[in-house]
Amino acid sequence: MKMIVTDWIHTVAGTFILLSLALGVEGSPIFMSKYWLWFTAFVGANLFQFGLTKFCPMGIILKKIGVSEK
Repeated sequence: MKMIVTDWIHTVAGTFILLSLALGVEGSPIFMSKYWLWFTAFVGANLFQFGLTKFCPMGIILKKIGVSEK
């Protein structure tokens, strides 16, 4: 199965959210600091602004490195 730009964006954003939660929640076995939760908020804010503006820096980067849109 070939992944397109939107697939990569969802996969990377989901990975960043899960990893930053694992690093930022005290009950996690890989907890580092509660400040990792700021990264979770940053990713969520970017997803929110994309929903409103349709502007996504990661999408631009992926297209420049040759990832297909369709």
